[in-house]
Amino acid sequence: MLEVKRVTELSPSMRRITLTGEDLAGFHSASFDDHIKLFVPERAGAVPNLPTLGEKGLDFAGDGSRPEMRDYTPRRYDPQSNELDIDFVLQHAGPATEWATHAEPGHKLGIAGPRGSFVIPTGFDWHLLIGDETALPAIARRLEELPASTRAMVIIKTNSEQVRIALHGQCAVDVRWVTEPATPQDGPGALEAAVRELSLPEGEGFVWAAGEYSDIRAVRQYLSSELGVDKGRIRAASYWRQAQANSHEHFD
Repeated sequence: MLEVKRVTELSPSMRRITLTGEDLAGFHSASFDDHIKLFVPERAGAVPNLPTLGEKGLDFAGDGSRPEMRDYTPRRYDPQSNELDIDFVLQHAGPATEWATHAEPGHKLGIAGPRGSFVIPTGFDWHLLIGDETALPAIARRLEELPASTRAMVIIKTNSEQVRIALHGQCAVDVRWVTEPATPQDGPGALEAAVRELSLPEGEGFVWAAGEYSDIRAVRQYLSSELGVDKGRIRAASYWRQAQANSHEHFD
């Protein structure tokens, strides 16, 4: 059980919630694309009913009510101040977004995890990071963790320019922002089209992609089948899916 310490507006459509609490001590996230489970109160200011782990799985005490649960990226953890940052895109409808929109210092939020980490080495010659606004926290964290000796190429699709934030890192980085047209067009979507325009550099590289299911599936298919990137050098995940709530899956 954690408590909101402060709220930071990163852009008109993205805000950072900084959490703290005694239960957070010893928190560890080994990978930039880790996910923690949020136990979201029914309204901002309420206290979520947190489960314990019983013989048959999660056991919700009290009245047995289950809070809404959503997966989010741990953006930053500072063991010295015992603070955990989670970034929320406010344009996506859902219980976590609704909570974050109205969150204030002192409000409660439950978390669990990460359950495990898939650690991608940083020592490749280049890294290609692809995603939409839901992948921004993971991409931003990855860029900050990459060494100066490597190179990063980033392609991010957003619904509007309001979501765009400054990205920082030690390595050489080329960032391209794209926006899907309001009226759908025939052919590849904006994210896939941008990837198709990219020329991969020489050397050993790794591709990471996350976002809406159809977008990421198409990007992964192009990279592996047409561009010839080894599937072992691609980590692709669906963070959400049109018309399906609380969807999260990996393609590999």
